[in-house]
Amino acid sequence: MIKIRKACKEDAVSISEIYNWYITNTIITFETEEIDGKEIEKRIDNVTTKYDWLVAEEDNIVIGYAYYGQFRARAAYNHTVETAIYLKHDQTGKGTGHLLYKALFELAQAKGYKEFMGVISVPNPESVKFHQQWDFKEVGHLTNVGYKFDKYIDICLMQKSL
Repeated sequence: MIKIRKACKEDAVSISEIYNWYITNTIITFETEEIDGKEIEKRIDNVTTKYDWLVAEEDNIVIGYAYYGQFRARAAYNHTVETAIYLKHDQTGKGTGHLLYKALFELAQAKGYKEFMGVISVPNPESVKFHQQWDFKEVGHLTNVGYKFDKYIDICLMQKSL
């Protein structure tokens, strides 16, 4: 049984292990150096002062996480947030991401957030399809904005309105 709950400092090492796989093996994140649990602890603290960070657990093992946070720093953007979701690479396609996003959107909506942005490096058809299932629409495409693994990477901007 998968349990969704708020992230805590004790989850930081598990989260870093999930995230580091994406750092070293994919273009899904533009980070290029692995990060440790201490850095994840700081990020959890930073995000959860105003926003939410959730984890998915199965048999007391963290198998994924999702959060939302600041989209842009100007006050006029205060109703808009950026979402992120990562699952253990062998846990995709099992419904965990949907459970995480369902809980995440409920929390965000209760706090009054109206616009949700997904910033997806492409090609990443799985993530684009996943976000489309949540009624995200492509609203922009930026070319060659990232550079990783000796190649330039585009991003797709997707938006969901509540």
